[in-house]
Amino acid sequence: MKDNLNNVISELVRLSGNERNNLPLPDDNLITQYEKDTGFTFSADYRKVLKEVGNVFYGTIELLSLSKDKKYYGELLSALVEAREQGLPESWLPICEDNGSYYCIEPEGVIRYWTTDGYSNDQWTDLASWIKEVWIEGN
Repeated sequence: MKDNLNNVISELVRLSGNERNNLPLPDDNLITQYEKDTGFTFSADYRKVLKEVGNVFYGTIELLSLSKDKKYYGELLSALVEAREQGLPESWLPICEDNGSYYCIEPEGVIRYWTTDGYSNDQWTDLASWIKEVWIEGN
């Protein structure tokens, strides 16, 4: 059953105690700048997640960050460059780093787990499923 994105976002905020890192949530302008910088068009779901829980820290998981100065640890553009140097497929956008491996969005919206050893069979149908199964239930 497909989890509703609004419900899993609310659950994540509740479970995290609204604990957040020190970066402000990105606005539409910053997200648009990242789209230009990365060469990706972010889906409406990914934009929503970034704007609502892009700085939430829960368990061992946090999203790659978007920041104006692009100098924060775990910053998206730096992670994308590093992951591509290690062989990440060009069409995959990393959204979360996990001990040198990445959770990524494919162009169709499927979330895949990628390691430097190559592809993994781990995948989720959409962001809501990934948030629920990995970020919430995996912690």
